[in-house]
Amino acid sequence: MHPAFAQIDAWIFDLDNTLYPASSDLFGLIDKRMTAYVARLTGMPPDEAYQLQKRYFRDYGTTMSGLMAEHGVDPHEFLADVHAIEMGVLQEDKRLVDAIARLPGRKLIFTNGDEPYARRVLAGVGLSESFEAIHDIHAMAYKPKPHPHAYESMIQAFRLDPARSLFADDLARNLPPAKLLGLTTLWIDNGSEQVGEDSGHAIDYRTADLGLWLDDIMGTE
Repeated sequence: MHPAFAQIDAWIFDLDNTLYPASSDLFGLIDKRMTAYVARLTGMPPDEAYQLQKRYFRDYGTTMSGLMAEHGVDPHEFLADVHAIEMGVLQEDKRLVDAIARLPGRKLIFTNGDEPYARRVLAGVGLSESFEAIHDIHAMAYKPKPHPHAYESMIQAFRLDPARSLFADDLARNLPPAKLLGLTTLWIDNGSEQVGEDSGHAIDYRTADLGLWLDDIMGTE
């Protein structure tokens, strides 16, 4: 292990576009189902429903949080609907699977999705047995990343020492709360999001390829 990471004993990973390439566009399938859901709920035409969906995402952190706040939507029903997609676009990345297996210490998933969906994704990329637990939107009390409560709830749930923890996410805006709490941060720079003025300071490390980055810090076998 590279000396800079010798103290890390908890490795925390986002799910979507972090443990598989953004080019897979799995979330694009979910995005279409979200638009259809909003259109059915509000009676809006698809283009207006899409704009409302994205406004809720910007203002509330997730579309679901906006729908809960503004329309009283049941989160379980919403998630079951929008996650009813095929996982055929996902492929196993053996290098990433092997690299995560070699990481010393605890390994956790921290996602704004729910656990059933996360487990389907992990199965699709060959990581079903790689993680201790999944901290999902229900465990966050529906206060998604980047809401500070999401991070605090995860740290408390797993009794983590932030100074000995690393968090990786493809959305740069999700890194400042982790950095503020003392976690080491890794930005998966894969085109999901550009760095804004409010997030660049919170990035300790960046990579376009998580498996390659992990091999680099641990050394290839």
